[in-house]
Amino acid sequence: MTAHPTTLVTGATGTTGSRVTAGLVTRGHRVRAASRGARPLPGAEPVRFDWYDPACFGAALTGADRVYLVPPVGDPDPAATMLPFLREARAAGVRRAVLLSSSAIPEAGPGAGAVHQALPGLFPQWAVLRPSWFMQNFTGAQADARVVPGEHGKRVLVSATGTGRIGFVDADDIAAVAVQALTGDRAPHTDLVLTGPQALGYDDIAAVLTEVTGRPVTHRELTFEQMRDHLAAFMPSEFAAILAGMDRAIAEGAEARVTDTVRQLTGRPPHDFRTVALRELSGAR
Repeated sequence: MTAHPTTLVTGATGTTGSRVTAGLVTRGHRVRAASRGARPLPGAEPVRFDWYDPACFGAALTGADRVYLVPPVGDPDPAATMLPFLREARAAGVRRAVLLSSSAIPEAGPGAGAVHQALPGLFPQWAVLRPSWFMQNFTGAQADARVVPGEHGKRVLVSATGTGRIGFVDADDIAAVAVQALTGDRAPHTDLVLTGPQALGYDDIAAVLTEVTGRPVTHRELTFEQMRDHLAAFMPSEFAAILAGMDRAIAEGAEARVTDTVRQLTGRPPHDFRTVALRELSGAR
């Protein structure tokens, strides 16, 4: 019986990394769960990993044949940090790499786009996941950057998206696609744009959150400059400007699409936002 390969999961305690780790473990795969604190996760081997500390790369890569790549959060130029690691990973014997990028970032684009461009030349087996905006932006800890207190106990979603629509996607669906891309007999050898089943505006999101939590939620439209300044309270100013610019692109229709990629890769339809909100916020009333 051939043993399963070992996958190094970077960002293993994060939104998708934790789910990818759990999915691989459930399938019986060996996982090295990489995080700065080397935090234990069920069924996985914890390893210390910091994108900004190349001295830890070799130990983290020991025995790994595959790697799930989550770029360093808030870094406007992740390629400068990631490419040296990827070259070391290839030299260490890693054959398959799956990169988490974004639907808003094409190959050779800003941010992870440069890593996307380099991946096929570094690894014989590869895939790039380009999910739309996460549904967990409204249900997880990161909701603080989008959901602010309003008057009379209301909560307010802030964005510079206007009436633009987005194919918000569940992090569980992203992870399910990642696990398939990491473990399938053949790597996808392409980029995969991942969305949920509907393109929704922030007004739609506010309505679902109001229904599910029983607490009124509204959407407040901001200008690009207002959104940039708001986000700068939560992240580096350069990255805040990039995200505010993505909001502006959404207002112009850049994310008003849905794809069938989740169904094609996993064999089931993607989750809709109401289902995810009920699952994760039903106790928030």
